[in-house]
Amino acid sequence: MQRKLATIMVADVVGSTPAMETDEETALTRVASCLQAVEDMVARYEGRVFNTAGDAVLAEFSSPVNALRASMEARNAIATVPGATAFDIRFGLHLADVAVFGNDLRGDGVNVAARLQATAEAGAIDVSRAVYDHVRRIAPCKFEEIGERKLKGISEPMLVYRVGQTTDRHRYLTAPTRNATLAVSKPNSVAVIPFSTSSAADQDQLFLAEGLTDDLTLELGRLKSLFVSSRSASTALATRDPVEVGKALGVHYVVIGSVRKLGPVVRLNIALVETEYGHVVWSDRVQRPFDEILDVIDEITARVAATVAGRIEQAEIVAARLKRPENMSAYEYYLIGLDHHRLIGVADHHIDEAMRWFEKSMEADATFARPVTMHVCAWSSLPSFDRNIGELRVAQALELDPTDPESHRVMGALKMMGGDFVTSRHHHERALDLAPNEAYIIGRCAAFYTFAGNPSRALDLLDRAEALDPFLPVWITEERVAALYALERHKDMCAVAGALPFQTRRTLIYQMAAQVAAGDIERARRLARQALALDPSLSADYIGTQELFEDKAIIAELIERACEAGLPRAAVEVEVQEAS
Repeated sequence: MQRKLATIMVADVVGSTPAMETDEETALTRVASCLQAVEDMVARYEGRVFNTAGDAVLAEFSSPVNALRASMEARNAIATVPGATAFDIRFGLHLADVAVFGNDLRGDGVNVAARLQATAEAGAIDVSRAVYDHVRRIAPCKFEEIGERKLKGISEPMLVYRVGQTTDRHRYLTAPTRNATLAVSKPNSVAVIPFSTSSAADQDQLFLAEGLTDDLTLELGRLKSLFVSSRSASTALATRDPVEVGKALGVHYVVIGSVRKLGPVVRLNIALVETEYGHVVWSDRVQRPFDEILDVIDEITARVAATVAGRIEQAEIVAARLKRPENMSAYEYYLIGLDHHRLIGVADHHIDEAMRWFEKSMEADATFARPVTMHVCAWSSLPSFDRNIGELRVAQALELDPTDPESHRVMGALKMMGGDFVTSRHHHERALDLAPNEAYIIGRCAAFYTFAGNPSRALDLLDRAEALDPFLPVWITEERVAALYALERHKDMCAVAGALPFQTRRTLIYQMAAQVAAGDIERARRLARQALALDPSLSADYIGTQELFEDKAIIAELIERACEAGLPRAAVEVEVQEAS
């Protein structure tokens, strides 16, 4: 018997039976349109419908992330079907080993997905723990832990998670904008492939490997003589083959390495490989006590920079180097906090965990700047956030390390939130000077220029960011939508928004406003229904907190157009009719 691992999606139209008793023909048309929307999204996200049952569609995906996105986009699409809403469908997703019978799939895994769907609320997307564990780091949404659920015919209770609202701009959550394409190779270019660990590595080694990869990427990116592909670009690739990486990212060299921690000792293997033939240009093997490992990063940075860029003055390397913590336990705490910070968009409890570990890092080393700034970033996700206190704390981080580009960027964002665009400009420009090759910082700084009245500059920065990183997250590339809207290039804006792999609340709001400006109110209202399907509590209040244009007339116009499209002016409670 042939078997394979697959993500199973079961989608079912809600309440069709009573609807048919009232008006069979209209109900049949609505159901057919809803199921067609599901099948279209299954195909778009490289899935396959393997069976149908009544008003249900059963599909398989090789990627759990694609299964999740297909479900979310199908629900959004159904919100635009005449006579339908996002609550007319429900989904169950499960990852399991299934049996293949011709074109059909069978087995316990299919049954679990069907039971998850059958017990879900109207409009809900419920997923198993297996799916959640695979998608939580790169999902475009939050999750709510529903708890254990006893499913019919399944002996053991299943831990169930429910897909929540889509996440907004987030520093570490990855959601690639596009698939890998062959890129033109650039001179003096290098990418750092994520450091590997043994298959049995503990969390300490995993944190260390991620931290070393991040630090080396950032250190190299601070050298203006190098073109450095960003961290997310390297991480998004499925291959570690230097030749394939070179083709995908357009770099002449890659840095590859592995980390092993044995008690107090760290073993580090590293190599610089050219990407035309895969020849090793330089390699080294280092074994050092754990508390000296950051010095090793500095040495490696110097050697790679010298090999790739030529005669770079050692003084320039020293000047570009980030200040290092004096206490390695503080660095470990920071890495653990960073790991939780990356998951803030997925589940809210990671906010408290991130803040707790950053606090431990600050207690262990009062001279270490980065956890101070990151603590403010994590705190800003809570209703208790106080911007004035946040500014004071980031100012403290800048006193500790005036060369940290992320601290300057965060300070610029805080000043912009407070309406001080003059000071905000200073910090954003300083961040760009300090990190000329960091795609994330460049992309985030683009948002400032849009809000400050220079959207053309924002587009230039986004072009630069995308040249550095072909896998920029949607939370960055959507800034192009805002910039084009500010330039009143509505047709171009809608084309860019439509090309994104999934829609966010912001992109839908800008699109509905553009359609109102063009006089297409019906299209604007369909977009509003899609946005409310993503977040039933969405209102114009959200626009006021997210869109920080210095010209308040732009915000007022955006709000008026969104409300004309059907967006409530204030959050409202949405009643969900239970499925019959």
